[in-house]
Amino acid sequence: MQKYEIIATTLMGLETELSKEIEVLGGQKIEVLKRAVRFYGDDALMYAANISLRTALRVLIPIDEFPANNENDLYYKVKSFPWENIFGLHQTFAIEAVTSGEYFKHSKFTTLRSKDAIADRFREKTGRRPRVDPEQPDISINIHINVNQVSVSLDSSGISLDKRGYRKLKSVAPINEVLAAGIILKSGWNASLPLYDPMAGSGTFSIEAAMIGSNTAPGLNRSFSFQNWGEYEEKLFEKV
Repeated sequence: MQKYEIIATTLMGLETELSKEIEVLGGQKIEVLKRAVRFYGDDALMYAANISLRTALRVLIPIDEFPANNENDLYYKVKSFPWENIFGLHQTFAIEAVTSGEYFKHSKFTTLRSKDAIADRFREKTGRRPRVDPEQPDISINIHINVNQVSVSLDSSGISLDKRGYRKLKSVAPINEVLAAGIILKSGWNASLPLYDPMAGSGTFSIEAAMIGSNTAPGLNRSFSFQNWGEYEEKLFEKV
């Protein structure tokens, strides 16, 4: 099975824990970045990363990279990508943009221009524009800009991975599940030791520790954006 570049994002300070998780899953050429880890793997590993990683927020698949010095430059380069090969008119999409540097100071405007570029390409090719759904899109697209270097990725996770799917209600100011899992992993706790949770407002530490101690994957109770991709292999996913 073909291997490709994968980037798992995380919270600041949890990069080492994430890289260790990826190594256990079988990731290759692992490289620790700022709030992210780059590695290489195949579809099975990408599926497993989404299901199993406790300290990852999103699992991204880079599909394009280019320089851009302004919004119009960004628009035409995003538009030049063959998006019709990625998804169809019957599917909804959404874009999340992260920007830094002097050229792109407003992530919302960057998101808007990128959205227009994709929609306009579809309209020129088919006469219709696909619908945008910012809440539950079929296809999630991530655009990361560092000064004038643009990286476009497919977000295989969709809803961020801290949303495990086991919680219907939250208490006031709950701790992020990824942060809770990361703190537990940093502590060195394992299932042979008692666990004392002094901040059990909504039980996040206890629940995450229970899943770690029982070797229960955190993503078993949710769905993922990659399940909407044309190349999604349901039998492989069930095997994973």
